[in-house]
Amino acid sequence: MVFKVVLDKLVFSGLLIEKEFEVRMVLACMLSKGHVLLEGVPGVAKTSMAKAIAKLLGLKFRRVQMTPDLLPMDILGTYIYDQKTGDFIFREGPIFTNILLVDEINRASPRTQSALLEAMQERQVTIEGVTRKLEEPFIVIATQNPIEMEGVFPLPEAQIDRFLAKIETGYPSSKGFKELLKRIDEIEQGIESLQPVLSRDDVLNAMEQAKRVLVDDSIYDYIVSIVEETRRHPAVKLGGSPRAGIAILRLAKAWALIDGRSYVIPDDVKAVAAPALSHRIIVKPEYEVEGVTGTKIVEEILKKVAVPKP
Repeated sequence: MVFKVVLDKLVFSGLLIEKEFEVRMVLACMLSKGHVLLEGVPGVAKTSMAKAIAKLLGLKFRRVQMTPDLLPMDILGTYIYDQKTGDFIFREGPIFTNILLVDEINRASPRTQSALLEAMQERQVTIEGVTRKLEEPFIVIATQNPIEMEGVFPLPEAQIDRFLAKIETGYPSSKGFKELLKRIDEIEQGIESLQPVLSRDDVLNAMEQAKRVLVDDSIYDYIVSIVEETRRHPAVKLGGSPRAGIAILRLAKAWALIDGRSYVIPDDVKAVAAPALSHRIIVKPEYEVEGVTGTKIVEEILKKVAVPKP
């Protein structure tokens, strides 16, 4: 499978230490034509991982650093007056790309965050009444820092739901941290010197292959049971919607394809359930203050729901 080349290049060559799951999940989101939200404390390689993946895929890539004073036109583009022709011409914003890295998305104002909604859902933007289609593939990789308290604007539920998966990335182990310190110069140079190993056509073909991955009826039942169980959990105020089930299905098919299989197994569903579901679950306030999170609830549900037999 072509995306396995990217995984090998980044993880097994040691450029991203202890980030195999995160890289696989980002690739699965891309195969599923979905957007990714990377959440983690500062300094855990969120931006480096997004840039490295984009470099290897042979796609157009742009990066936007979100700040409170950023305006929608800074992302979408705007009309400017051309003195030579006497006409207004449209200057494209960074959103006209294949992979858009939105760094620290929660630093932008709600107005600017909302500028991404149409692009993420419909893969088009409307400016001054004119609708412009975005080139396929179009994928947003957004990063956010969960511990910031000042100068940030929490993402509304409607926008969080636009992300196919939310990937939580944390600190490396002591062993991984030591390896990182020993090889930091080599790793930084290696990421900067990365060259594309795939073409745009390769990526589009892989996306079509992911759609054709086979899913047994028992797997559909398994996904339905998991999502419906989120609605019955005592700590949950709002559980998974049908869109949550669709996210699990698409990610499971992509996960199987990356593993070189043409069919989904229960382990694929288990692997992608938390990233697909956790950000779509709203926890009751009284449980939230006790440290209950969407991820913990999904992990608990996976232990409870019966796994389909082969």
